[in-house]
Amino acid sequence: MSQFHLYLISKKIDPSAFEEGDTPLYQEFERAFTHIHPASFTAQKLFLLNKLRRKFLYEKPEILK
Repeated sequence: MSQFHLYLISKKIDPSAFEEGDTPLYQEFERAFTHIHPASFTAQKLFLLNKLRRKFLYEKPEILK
């Protein structure tokens, strides 16, 4: 599991549904995430992340360590 995948789960966004539903945006976000700190990524993409959460809500209970 990649860091970006775990990041999306922590933001309650289903990574698989996001990748299938909007592949170009997923790839753009993944590329940007690898180049900047997660906190900066969140600050830059906050409003987009909120829209994605509503569209691709991650509902599976999972404990992240």
